[in-house]
Amino acid sequence: MSTIQYSEMRQKKYYRARELSQLLGVGLSTIWLYAKEGKLTPKKLSARVTVFDIEEINKLFNSVEVA
Repeated sequence: MSTIQYSEMRQKKYYRARELSQLLGVGLSTIWLYAKEGKLTPKKLSARVTVFDIEEINKLFNSVEVA
């Protein structure tokens, strides 16, 4: 990760899309695809700022079963 330290990210409750993509190791477009599909709920703070709740992320990935 560039300027954001992993330990700092784990303490936050809300994440911007770019931070979340880095944390999860997926592309930025994947985050927005999950939001479009309803898998993640974006929260608009302003016209240019959208965040995602880490607890929702944890629930999503803890419910996924590995084949």
